[in-house]
Amino acid sequence: MHRTILASLLAAAMLLSGCGRPKDAAVQPAGSENGSPQSEPEQEVMKMESTENVIYLAGGCFWGIEQLMQSIPGVIDAKSGYANGSGEADANYPTVCTGKTGFRETVRVEYDPEQVSLDALLLAYFYVIDPTVENRQGNDVGTQYQTGVYYTNDTAKETVERIAEIERSRSRLFKVEIGPLVNFYPAEEYHQDYLEKNPDGYCHIPLAEMKLFSSLRIDPGDYQKPAAEAIRDKLTSEQYRVTQQNGTERPFANEFWNQFEKGIYVDVVTGEPLFSSTDKFESGCGWPAFSKPIEEPAVVELPDDSHGMHRTEVRSRSGDSHLGHVFTGDPESPNGVRYCINSASLRFVPYAKMEAEGYGYLLDLFEE
Repeated sequence: MHRTILASLLAAAMLLSGCGRPKDAAVQPAGSENGSPQSEPEQEVMKMESTENVIYLAGGCFWGIEQLMQSIPGVIDAKSGYANGSGEADANYPTVCTGKTGFRETVRVEYDPEQVSLDALLLAYFYVIDPTVENRQGNDVGTQYQTGVYYTNDTAKETVERIAEIERSRSRLFKVEIGPLVNFYPAEEYHQDYLEKNPDGYCHIPLAEMKLFSSLRIDPGDYQKPAAEAIRDKLTSEQYRVTQQNGTERPFANEFWNQFEKGIYVDVVTGEPLFSSTDKFESGCGWPAFSKPIEEPAVVELPDDSHGMHRTEVRSRSGDSHLGHVFTGDPESPNGVRYCINSASLRFVPYAKMEAEGYGYLLDLFEE
């Protein structure tokens, strides 16, 4: 879980503050006189062909997930709708809100794989949801707010299941539905692009988290986690102990604790860029210390109560490598934050070799 979800409000308060009908939207009847669903827009199931570059994401109120996906470069279209429910006759907002249809508020995301990977979309999704709760996200409670990731082809299935396995390992509970798309019906027109049309409208995803994904350059799909056997073969015994078994190396006796050469530090397992020398500072802790990662979503922060202490663990996004811990209130840090990272979790790429090793897109980190 990437952020703490506040305790639930009373049900009445949720209905007032949660994802619902805009004040200026007319109430639409559940069906016409002959029993067919009212069309706003026409409720047609999406064609179930094997669409390579489409994924369906249920993450609570669809307004927020739609806006999140639209903010990510490379997303072609994001459409709010209802997925995996009882059928076309029930695919309308008033009926779905009864909680008896099985429909999930879902966003159909079409993307350009040349610009953004499915890995990136899924990890952005998991960054903003709470995967540990069932039938709830933020202030919104009901079966229609159940989280889920639904795929339409085997290629997407492999990626979804691989990312879900990583996310399961990070959560004490994992309540996200993972499976094939059964059906999908576009939601009424007043739900489409809701936050674009109503910038001050309700959203259960904090604006600050939305902004994180509008200008990301590091695509986790380029740095996928290898198979377990390949990881063991690649790493030294110390690197394996630290990254895969949550170990800690000795302070003041590791490779990078007092190194300040110009360059970037990448995940030793996947090569994903994590930290820059521009954010490294001298610290008395005995391990490499950074004030921030290159991009905030590149690392995952989890509660850690091991060894009788209350700390925040830091892991890599794609590789799920144990990196170290993050602390606040450090007087030696320029912003008071200290990412205390094991050298064994990192590989250093000198500035002069960044272009040759495929990291040229990050050279501007060092521009004055």
